Amino acid sequence: MPGNTKQDQHLTIWYREPYVWLLIAIPLATVIASVITARLALQTDDGLVVDDYYKQGLEINRVLERDRRTEELGIAANLQLNEPQHTFRLFLTGNENFLPPETITLSFLHATRGGFDRKIQVSRTGNYLYQADLPELVKGRWHIQMETGEWRVSQTILIE
Repeated sequence: MPGNTKQDQHLTIWYREPYVWLLIAIPLATVIASVITARLALQTDDGLVVDDYYKQGLEINRVLERDRRTEELGIAANLQLNEPQHTFRLFLTGNENFLPPETITLSFLHATRGGFDRKIQVSRTGNYLYQADLPELVKGRWHIQMETGEWRVSQTILIE
């Protein structure tokens, strides 16, 4: 019935109905969120999960032994970073049984992103002094491990 205004009021154009937009918005938001998530996943490096958990489990005893050896030798480390010049100085001290090695391994381990980890060999430049160029480090919390085959010293620093 063309002359019935009551029925004409209920017939509206589809894009003026809020429920239609609600039904369109939910899948559209899901597609947009999926694209953003995929982009973040492809652009960031989360680091790899280790394949050989058993072998790493066996290494724990070796690590604990090196920590005990550090305590026996009374080893302490004083790490001084010179960020503007990209260098660092490391002073090692210990008890009378401690002999500083010619080279040590410094591992710069990012607290959350394994892809930023750096490892360098540092030679002794003085009695208990080690100096070298500082590797490029991003801002954040870093765990520094100074180690040889016998002992290991760890510190945490914040790069701003």
